[in-house]
Amino acid sequence: MSGGADMREPAAMRIRAPWPSGVLAALLFIGLLCYLAPLKPGVIALQFAWQPLTFGGIIHLWSEADLARYRSHLPLDCVLLLAYARFGWLLGTGTRVFTPLAPATQRLARLCLPAAALFDAAENAFHAWLTAAPRFDAPAAYLMSAGCSALKWVLLLGFGALVLIALARAED
Repeated sequence: MSGGADMREPAAMRIRAPWPSGVLAALLFIGLLCYLAPLKPGVIALQFAWQPLTFGGIIHLWSEADLARYRSHLPLDCVLLLAYARFGWLLGTGTRVFTPLAPATQRLARLCLPAAALFDAAENAFHAWLTAAPRFDAPAAYLMSAGCSALKWVLLLGFGALVLIALARAED
């Protein structure tokens, strides 16, 4: 055998590659969901608070302990977004899940979760800043934060839809 032997991983290894990051993302998501469950109104309401008074109104309904709970989850949420970004990229590049889709749609699927993670990271940065002190004089920050949240959710749900479509087409 020559020095240029085929060093590619077996197909079974490539197929499993996304699963550790996917399992980590799922466990972190469930853990954070449970950790943040006591917050009323919930985190989703805060994510879609487009205006300073709406955002501030939610924060003021929370106790200081609730606000501290919310702020303390942000670093772990960054680990979550890294895990789901890796999962999405590896599923799109290291498996055949998306092969039933058109090439352009395959590229879109491959980029959905990494792009969602970028918007999630921006949302986290906005939320860290906006929850540190009242910032009613910065309405654009609330708008950008909610916009990042909306784009994140569109990409997350879009990825899920593309997975389901690809799996349905694979069965045909």
